[in-house]
Amino acid sequence: MFVFVLRADSAVPTYMQLIQQVKNGIRMGLLRPGDRLPTAKAVVEELAINPNTVLKAYRELEREGLVSPRPGAGTFILRGLGSALPADRDRLFAELQGWMQRAKAAGLDQEDVDALFAGAQETAAIRRA
Repeated sequence: MFVFVLRADSAVPTYMQLIQQVKNGIRMGLLRPGDRLPTAKAVVEELAINPNTVLKAYRELEREGLVSPRPGAGTFILRGLGSALPADRDRLFAELQGWMQRAKAAGLDQEDVDALFAGAQETAAIRRA
């Protein structure tokens, strides 16, 4: 079952964290079309957040065409995201995990990693232009 984790120190609103985690779960292959998301009640109990927060996130995911609520049955994933082949995604993920371990061993904190990642994205965007 998919589990949400909130970062209390994040500037990202709670409902957006939920949305991002569902999207990331879909992109990573952890959530596939037909999979059921945790019920709003279960998320509220697990995270001790307002039910309206969960419902807002699920409504936004529905508006984007990623999920569909089925009365009495739950909320289900409708489609995938991304175009990478699962084998390529898994290989790149493993490489990134190794890089993260090396970054941590080198003494980089999360802000350092975020800055490096943003810089790499910017450089890649400039090269594509």
